[in-house]
Amino acid sequence: MLRDFLEIPYDELEARNLEAKQQRLDRVDPDKIRAQREKMLADTKQLKAVTVCFTDLEGRMHMLDYDKKFLLKSADNLTFDGSSIRGFSAQEESDLRLVIDWGAFYHLPADVFGPGKVLTFANILSRDGTPYAADFRGRLQAFTADLYKSQKLTCNVANEIEGFVFRGKNAERRYHETRSFEFLSTGGYYHSLPGDELRLFIDRAAEAQRAMGFENEKDHPEVAPSQFEMNYSYTEALVSADQIQLYKLLCRQIAQSMDMTASFLPKPVAGVNGNGMHTNMSLGKGKKNLFWDPKGPDNLSEMGWEFVDRILNSANDICLVLNSSVNSYRRLDPHFEAPNQIKASANNRGAMVRIPYGNERSARVEVRSVAPDANPYMALYTLFKTGIEGPLPENREEARSGRTRFLPGSIYDALGKFKSSKVAKELLGDLVHDKFAELKQASADRCPRALGSMVKASEVQFHHEVTNQYLWNQF
Repeated sequence: MLRDFLEIPYDELEARNLEAKQQRLDRVDPDKIRAQREKMLADTKQLKAVTVCFTDLEGRMHMLDYDKKFLLKSADNLTFDGSSIRGFSAQEESDLRLVIDWGAFYHLPADVFGPGKVLTFANILSRDGTPYAADFRGRLQAFTADLYKSQKLTCNVANEIEGFVFRGKNAERRYHETRSFEFLSTGGYYHSLPGDELRLFIDRAAEAQRAMGFENEKDHPEVAPSQFEMNYSYTEALVSADQIQLYKLLCRQIAQSMDMTASFLPKPVAGVNGNGMHTNMSLGKGKKNLFWDPKGPDNLSEMGWEFVDRILNSANDICLVLNSSVNSYRRLDPHFEAPNQIKASANNRGAMVRIPYGNERSARVEVRSVAPDANPYMALYTLFKTGIEGPLPENREEARSGRTRFLPGSIYDALGKFKSSKVAKELLGDLVHDKFAELKQASADRCPRALGSMVKASEVQFHHEVTNQYLWNQF
């Protein structure tokens, strides 16, 4: 049986994906981009399928492979059963529609995804064609587009996503049997021999990220055993959120091909550092970084400090959005550099917000309390909307660096603050606010109420990113 499907060298993949990324950043007319993409699909005989991705309310990425010929005929009429997705529509109103974002288009490394495929992201519409309220990709896209249209503001983000690699496939799904994870390496921060298994994994994942247009900057083992981090350049918020989903997908796929498991549980192993997703943010207008002021405190402008103060003021209201799993509250342990203090600091890594050393190009605010299992679209939407429009504290200096306040210590504490928060309801809307709280309450109730010092099987087993549809349907 002969097959002749498209396989593109990594250097050419990078060039194609960077060109597509630049079109998004340049705000090229979407109709023009769509025409280009459809022509490319029609003309490239070796392409067989288009992977269309969307993200649910909790942050899981879902993928559907459409036959290329079918997609070209039916792109404006793609539907799926929303009642099968946790947190989406009820059974009696199950039909939801996908609308392809042709700008968010990726040529894929054939050794990771298989030959003859490309990938694109999609937003979700209700049956009547209106934006679906629980689709935070669409909401983030609309929010940032409105900001640019009304004020010419761009929301820029760079994420630092930490993860673990454990020995064996499906280590998270098997955790209730093994009650432990097996490290690949115990080398520690920055230390890994060129041929180490951890280094080989990092190399392969970083190569795939570069090919996908991430514009990587550095990669290295992190503080904890078998922990990694791969850093890439800042970009606009929607592109950044898409890249977070692809980063985790690439790491998981490559790890599995190497008989490993890439895990983004915030704290899979007690007694060592957890996984964070430090989120570096700034606002720009044209080529000007609006957070830079060489005369401001820590070289941050007044606009930058207002952004910080608004986030600190609403820290407890939005904590559940940024830390949405039972396991994420293990990471907010004050030992292990945990960012659980509601304050801002240039040096204190226990502060929720850090002001990194920067210059005219790199001045930014780093929100350190975001967990890597958060819904990236919801988290960025919440942070930018809060930082730009949220309420300011009455005493800004006191809120920023006065008496130390702490983030919630468990998901139950976070749920209580979230449910009673007017800020959170205004941010998300009543219906989505209640739906999200209901999902998180159900997850919490399946786990022991007290965290204790040992990671419990249930907090891994019922984690929203450890997908086990069969198990979830038993409840």
